[in-house]
Amino acid sequence: MRVEISMELRKIEHTDDTLELEVLGEGETLLHPLREKLLEDKKVELATYIMGHPELEHPRIFLKVRKGKPEDALKKALKSLLKEYEDFEKLVNKVSV
Repeated sequence: MRVEISMELRKIEHTDDTLELEVLGEGETLLHPLREKLLEDKKVELATYIMGHPELEHPRIFLKVRKGKPEDALKKALKSLLKEYEDFEKLVNKVSV
């Protein structure tokens, strides 16, 4: 089962150890688990998201790393989440059969 996601990312800030992205078309359903996964990484010093006013602002995710590149930490967290969701999908498929 694949779900189409219509989202857009805008880079707000990017330094050697920080990354802030504006996330259009998504909300807490994606950002909360992503933040939790980022915080499991010992190289990540800070990970948070800001929802703002739903009619005036788009959600943003911000992360700061102790070591490495913030974009690498983000990719690692996303791959880990994807694996968890794929594993869950396999379990659902077994139950549905």
